[in-house]
Amino acid sequence: MTQVPLERQIAATLRRVRRATGVSLAFAGEVLDSRQVRLSFFDGPNVGAMRGVELRPGHGLGGKVAALSRTIALNDYLATPLITHHYDRLISAEGLRAMVATPVIVERATVAVVYGAFRDTQVIGDRIQDAVTAEARALEQRLAVAAATENTLADPADACEAHRLRERIRDTYSDLRALAARTDDPETRAAILRAGRRLLDDDAEPPPVMLTPRECDIVAHAARGLSNRRIGEALGLTTGTVKSYMKSAMNKLGASTRHEAVISARRTGQIP
Repeated sequence: MTQVPLERQIAATLRRVRRATGVSLAFAGEVLDSRQVRLSFFDGPNVGAMRGVELRPGHGLGGKVAALSRTIALNDYLATPLITHHYDRLISAEGLRAMVATPVIVERATVAVVYGAFRDTQVIGDRIQDAVTAEARALEQRLAVAAATENTLADPADACEAHRLRERIRDTYSDLRALAARTDDPETRAAILRAGRRLLDDDAEPPPVMLTPRECDIVAHAARGLSNRRIGEALGLTTGTVKSYMKSAMNKLGASTRHEAVISARRTGQIP
């Protein structure tokens, strides 16, 4: 499993855990070859006390979850007799009390542990446990697919085919945006735009600033290597208007070139 896909997938999972459960802090650790759990991923306010800490196998909540490969919920981390308390100082520094953790298992091996934590003592009921566990199971599926794709792309022919597929997806997306721009019927336009959104990456990092729909149109067409004049012809805009939208999009994305704007928009899931 390559590090970049793992980081990206875990970050997206933690965002969903917080939205689904309302926990104060969602965090996760990767299971290392030494079977230690390194805490590296956080979503929510924190003072950084746990960042980079490596939990010993079987110790603390995460170490025990990784060793047993099962979900464990604690209504009060600091008072429970169910775990060792080697890491109480770090938990106290973050002000955490009630906590649930679940393993992420890919190809029969625990590769990560996902946590949801509250800053008060409370009973962590089935709803919270089920939500955290469901996100971990979904993460397992995405990581398994990523691993399988990575193995498949070891074949140069498969890598070329995957590249062609990505390009077809991107071309289709910009074609749909252009078609929507030329359609007068609001319901038809909305349906076309919904179809285009299904081509976007749900697990992309959240954008710091959202592009407007028209800015997305411009950047998506620029990704195909089209000139401003060609983009204007596709979208029914003047060249000057295209330049204005592109400049605005580049400013929002912190890009100094069209190429940088395309990369940033793809990374944040605003174009495929």
